[in-house]
Amino acid sequence: MTELASSDAARKLAGMIDHTLLKPEATYQQIASLCQEALHYGFTSVCVNPVHVASCAEKLADSPVKVCTVIGFPLGATLTSVKSFEAREAIGLGAREIDMVINIGALKSNDLQSVQNDIAAVVDVCHSTGAICKVILEACLLSNSEKVNACRLSHAAGADFVKTSTGFSTGGATAEDVRLFRQTVGPHIGIKAAGGIRSLQQAEAMTAAGANRIGASASVSIMRELLARES
Repeated sequence: MTELASSDAARKLAGMIDHTLLKPEATYQQIASLCQEALHYGFTSVCVNPVHVASCAEKLADSPVKVCTVIGFPLGATLTSVKSFEAREAIGLGAREIDMVINIGALKSNDLQSVQNDIAAVVDVCHSTGAICKVILEACLLSNSEKVNACRLSHAAGADFVKTSTGFSTGGATAEDVRLFRQTVGPHIGIKAAGGIRSLQQAEAMTAAGANRIGASASVSIMRELLARES
């Protein structure tokens, strides 16, 4: 039983959140606390770097909270074969969701086939093992036409979600980008808004724009805002 048990709205929001800690200096204790918070609030997943997947999977075993990890992170500039290997290794250690970064330079060079092939290789690993694949587009580095292309390529490659940002570049999620993504992919795949979402107002703006998953490191404070508003 969590403190959210009496609130349908809070349960719904918590069920959309990937509770995230991707800082390179994250300690084992901080990762353990992340898992405890996810269990307490009922977040859909914890999102951590690959080195923490196994410990999170152990801590969250027999719970509904999934382990999500990031691949080719944060630049997206690793080889496709390496991204595929990294995804397979992480899934073997207990990850059930994979957030991969696209080859941004290839997209901006209009080498669209390479971008699609890169995504598809990781999607294939995920789907062959029952995991889902979210594709990080790093929207702050892209023009609107490039965002549209990236969404279409992700959809064509079989991705389950497109995601706005790594949170490690020059900008994060915007409602405008989420709306553009949703207009492009329609209802067919999910949209994850991530990067700089630190308040309930921001989270609600993203869901109103069409996001059905939120990546946030400020998840606990967002939930406390909602609970305070409801009390």
